[in-house]
Amino acid sequence: MASDNALTFAAALSSGTVVLDGGMSNQLEAAGHDLSDALWSARLLTDRPEAIVDAHLAYYEAGADVAITSSYQATFEGFARHGIPHERVAELLGLSVELAREAARRAHAKGVARPLWVAASVGPYGAMLADGSEYRGRYGLSVAELERFHRPRLEVLAAAAPDVLALETVPDTDEARALLRGVRGLGVPAWLSYSVAGDRTRAGQPLEEAFALAAEADEIVAVGVNCCAPEDADAAVATAARVTGKPVVVYPNSGEAWDSRARTWTGGSTFTAAQVGEWERAGARLIGGCCRVGPEAITGITAALRPAA
Repeated sequence: MASDNALTFAAALSSGTVVLDGGMSNQLEAAGHDLSDALWSARLLTDRPEAIVDAHLAYYEAGADVAITSSYQATFEGFARHGIPHERVAELLGLSVELAREAARRAHAKGVARPLWVAASVGPYGAMLADGSEYRGRYGLSVAELERFHRPRLEVLAAAAPDVLALETVPDTDEARALLRGVRGLGVPAWLSYSVAGDRTRAGQPLEEAFALAAEADEIVAVGVNCCAPEDADAAVATAARVTGKPVVVYPNSGEAWDSRARTWTGGSTFTAAQVGEWERAGARLIGGCCRVGPEAITGITAALRPAA
């Protein structure tokens, strides 16, 4: 069922800054779950759905207003490789939204009084390939082919009535065009966030060009970046705000680097809660963390944005 919050998600953005959650995978791994197969955290939709509720609940209790569902790597094609039929995949996609709703209900029952939102994650085509290509883009597919890949999943997730669709970790403008086409007519708002390197998308397009695609899209309520280095977020936030005039979404990684061959993180964290004030002043209205950013960091972000809370 849809959120029972009196305030719509879009209205919440216009009235203040909303705190996103952190990385789903690191929270699940911290709880002892093995995410080494190609389905990543989406595998727990079939194996351990209660673990996903617990992960969402940890972020809500840490101060997050929005839980991003575990559907990032959940696709019809990816599950089919594991012998799961189309009808069951549709159920699992809907379940990802319901698990986040259940976590919100539990958080409210435990005394969390603020509105809580659910964002249905829509990862890029490369996430289904599970080979790191979501950090490169340029898959050799046309915009129309990418739209045909994304639209069925978008339709199922929209039917589950999330508050917003999170079109996230988008590596290039072709995929952004496909996703913008894919969300038309679904009746659910969406945000569009790119994975970037410096002042360009991962595929090398200028961010001004990338953000401009969403400027006139009525379905898009926020534009920005995620799954990037924290230092790359600084200029990107200002650029997104200037180019689109929309609220900006920003949720970078911890600053560690992902080795796709070894499937491990290297280096140290560079993300600090002190950065979020600058992002907010530059136009960010959805702020959180992505890979390797956990509940403790989300508490720090919340404290930085709401010092009197």
